[in-house]
Amino acid sequence: MMLRLGFAWSTSSATSKHIAQARLFTGSLLRKNSPRTLYNNRCSGLPKALQFGQKSVLASTRLFWDSSRSSGVIFFSMASGSDGPDRSETPKHTNRLSKEKSSYLLQHAHNPVDWYPWGQEAFDKAKSEDKPIFLSVGYSTCHWCHVMERESFEDEEVGKILSKNFVCIKVDREERPDVDKVYMTFVQATSGGGGWPMSVWLTPDLKPFIGGTYFPPRDSGRRPGLKTVLLRIIEQWQSSRETLESSGERVLEALRKGTEISASPGETLPSGPDVANRCYQQLAHSYEEEYGGFREAPKFPSPVNLMFLMSFWAVNRASSEGAEALRMVLHTLRMMAQGGIHDHVAQGFHRYSTDSSWHVPHFEKMLYDQGQLAVTYITAYQVSGERIFADVARDVLLYVSRDLSDMSGGFYSAEDADSFPTVESIEKREGAFCVWTAGEIRELLPDIVKGATGAITQANIFMHHYGVKEQGNVDPAQDPHGELQGQNVLIVRYSVELTAAHFGISVDRLSELLSDARAKLAEVRRARPPPHLDTKMLASWNGLMLSGFARVGAVLGDKALLERAERAACFLREHLWDEEGQRILHSCYRGDNMEVEQAASPIAGFLDDYAFVVCGLLDLFEATQRVHWLQWAEELQLRQDQLFWDSQGSGYFCSDPSDPTLLLALKQDQDGAEPSANSVSAMNLLRLSHHTGRQDWIQRSQQLLTAFSDRLIKVPVALPDMVRSVMAQHYTLKQIVICGQPDAEDTASLISCVNSLFLPHKVLMLADGNTEGFLYQRLPILSTLVSQDGKATAYVCENFACALPVTCPQELRRLLLE
Repeated sequence: MMLRLGFAWSTSSATSKHIAQARLFTGSLLRKNSPRTLYNNRCSGLPKALQFGQKSVLASTRLFWDSSRSSGVIFFSMASGSDGPDRSETPKHTNRLSKEKSSYLLQHAHNPVDWYPWGQEAFDKAKSEDKPIFLSVGYSTCHWCHVMERESFEDEEVGKILSKNFVCIKVDREERPDVDKVYMTFVQATSGGGGWPMSVWLTPDLKPFIGGTYFPPRDSGRRPGLKTVLLRIIEQWQSSRETLESSGERVLEALRKGTEISASPGETLPSGPDVANRCYQQLAHSYEEEYGGFREAPKFPSPVNLMFLMSFWAVNRASSEGAEALRMVLHTLRMMAQGGIHDHVAQGFHRYSTDSSWHVPHFEKMLYDQGQLAVTYITAYQVSGERIFADVARDVLLYVSRDLSDMSGGFYSAEDADSFPTVESIEKREGAFCVWTAGEIRELLPDIVKGATGAITQANIFMHHYGVKEQGNVDPAQDPHGELQGQNVLIVRYSVELTAAHFGISVDRLSELLSDARAKLAEVRRARPPPHLDTKMLASWNGLMLSGFARVGAVLGDKALLERAERAACFLREHLWDEEGQRILHSCYRGDNMEVEQAASPIAGFLDDYAFVVCGLLDLFEATQRVHWLQWAEELQLRQDQLFWDSQGSGYFCSDPSDPTLLLALKQDQDGAEPSANSVSAMNLLRLSHHTGRQDWIQRSQQLLTAFSDRLIKVPVALPDMVRSVMAQHYTLKQIVICGQPDAEDTASLISCVNSLFLPHKVLMLADGNTEGFLYQRLPILSTLVSQDGKATAYVCENFACALPVTCPQELRRLLLE
């Protein structure tokens, strides 16, 4: 399994010069006697193979090496190592991380390394002892983080070298995304790539001078091992410290200039149609025709791309480009739903596919993927009317409700890719929880199917439909360590019509048989050792999941889903909102007794937390029309503006710009696995302005987008979610006002009509006649809109000018689609 992603980062010539010098210096420091080489890895996935090339110059990392930039990228495999001692052994070592709440930090609590969490105690020690800092960043479900721990951090000799010569700090990137972003920016700039685990060496005042990702424990060929790297850094710290520090300082200064994003004087908002067309063309260029998705492999779901393409279609329905955009989306979503990236037994989606056909995944499951994919699939149902997309959206929410939900109403962060194959096993394997042998399937499904052609068993039908083979169905190229040898990853190989015809049974009968078989397999899976569950609860990802439940519940008219969404919002209010400090808290944790716990020093919320929660609350308000969710969204937006807005250059900083421990004040300029918080905020501001009448928020949204105009004009494909906001500015939002009684059937019919359609440029609100209420006070125009002939009535308004009222859902549908 391999990962190759593009990394875009532009610098001035002076910036490039400083970074090039740093690369040359660090390359000469870390290479062995043979020519410079680096290997790379990314644990958000990079599972079984690492890239390595000759153009890079830093440490041992070269991730995101885009094939268009390099000549001759070589891929090689690396042993994953043993899982260590028996799980029942009493730990020989215990360090400070044992007092932390983060699952990732607790995983390292018994390393023979004197780990510190990120904080003042570690900083003070580094200064008082004048030692460099070794910063190691990862997350609990990261496969290669586990590998580096087993190979190096559990090694007594490596532990002694680290503890004696460095102040060692462990950071959970999901807990401290601010720290991760700063040092990942350094690693990407100086090595050309990055990933997790991330390894960075800092001065006592937190300035980085060497960085990389995964390091093997020992030298191998031309590749230096971690021990070699540590000894060289110790030597250079003693003999050439000034050179190390000055090199790092020059790079930092270059990064401060190179990462600055701001609006130039007199600059205006880029053209919505032009930016959207360019983004469409760039996505179409990278689209893979046979199986959908973008690029060959590995393939990520990329909900931000798919949501943009559906928005593009919505305003270009009559054009060939619009039709092609929709075709790309629907084909991709069908292929993903049929593929092994989709868990056919226990629902939900894995992180990404290691091949082009969506078959063999990296088996980790992340909450942020589930939230975004639920929205993407229900949107596909709105635009196509095809039930399969609604079924997949429900499927995702079923998984999250069952496996990632806390009794408090919050959502857990992730499930690991690795697990023990059996209760007796001492070594974890990737995918062990999810895969099947043909023998297991035959034993579970032995019954003869009456009416089928020949003496056919339920196993025969299941194996045919899901591509199960006697020898296993995983290509060895996707399994370089043999962990999946003889195993099968379920993938839909035929339509239900073809499978039914093949065995001479009806489609309904086939559906019953497959459903029954999946239930039997699910029962067996529940008895297997489960993968690690990261029970950390993050405000940002809970916000994304809140949107998922609210949007799907609204479209399907499912009260149970909307109630679950409201429980999630109540959880956020109760456990991740500091009423006294008037701030969001970034994280909380499940305690040993299943109660929600907070860290001794709670982590203040970051921009992502505010933006994603505000978006989720707006989706929940429009789904339920309960005004208190809109009021809280407005309150959070005001606080976000106070904490993160750049009054000089416009746009929002990712974290508190006044934090002295963060050396760079960054604004994320890429929509990736998660959308950029600035992208989400641009749309939040627009929606809020139309719900509350605050015109200043329209202007702020425009200022934000203008700050990113250079990126939007040149490479809009890097910011597809932000492009949607540029489009919304151009086409303006429609205000759809339903005048009626909240619980009346005719009111519900009109709201259901609106929710059945994908209308990317609209806000929906209910005018219930309460002129003393929040909405009427904020939007005086509502007092002029009344029900007609005692019936619930819909008004479609634009720039506070309304079309003639309608009372019939069919008329409203026609009006909305004009």
